[in-house]
Amino acid sequence: VQLQASGGGLVQAGGSLRLSCTASGTIFSIDVMGWYRRAPGRQRELVLDIPNGSGTELVAGRFTISRDYAKKSVYLQVDNLKAEDTAVYYCYMKTRYGPLGQVGMFEYWGQGTQVTVSS
Repeated sequence: VQLQASGGGLVQAGGSLRLSCTASGTIFSIDVMGWYRRAPGRQRELVLDIPNGSGTELVAGRFTISRDYAKKSVYLQVDNLKAEDTAVYYCYMKTRYGPLGQVGMFEYWGQGTQVTVSS
């Protein structure tokens, strides 16, 4: 199972960006998809996640997470970017089924995409 994230880059403060992440491989189901971030000198923190049954979009202030169940994809829109949004953003997914069909709790992470906000 692999998660491929994209969409990071250098953005001016006040602007917007949209991150994308797609899961591939042997996936029986996905329970949660979401985004974490790690800012310089800080611990990793949850930005937003969207579990099954939560619909296709959730909004929390400047952050909008959306999920395309058919494409096994999750997106993160960040508006009115601030300097403190500068971080490496990681997408992740949780599933109850491993790639061989084994039952448990499995987490998979993308490689991280850098977002840098310039003031």
